[in-house]
Amino acid sequence: MKILIINGPNLNMLGKREPSDYGELNLKGIEKILQEEFPSVEFEFFQSNKEGELIDKIQQAAEIFDGLVINPGGYAHTSVAIKDALELISIPKIEVHLSHLAKREDYRQKLLTAQSCDGYISGFKEQSYLAAVYLILLRNK
Repeated sequence: MKILIINGPNLNMLGKREPSDYGELNLKGIEKILQEEFPSVEFEFFQSNKEGELIDKIQQAAEIFDGLVINPGGYAHTSVAIKDALELISIPKIEVHLSHLAKREDYRQKLLTAQSCDGYISGFKEQSYLAAVYLILLRNK
């Protein structure tokens, strides 16, 4: 089982951002807990602040991976292009958000990219990623 974990803009700054919203861990910490929890899963981790690089990685995913977990960051609310790329691939895909979006600003309430995923998880900080991987594993049984 191979799962791609994509992280979008500003997620490279985890650990420095509001811990009450985003948790204490940086991306390396999240990667470590995923690898420890799922030793039989082969993960690839990718982060970019650039929309086109995220789209390129999504488009390649169906050829290589059995599932996709994506945290598109702020692009979740604005990127029709990422939404369209997600629609083009047929592997299980789950969007995650560390913060509880329903408790955040009004402009964060509309999720364009989540509409092209099988579902989304919000508000459980790093555990959002764990839940997404569990769901992908169940989907691929």
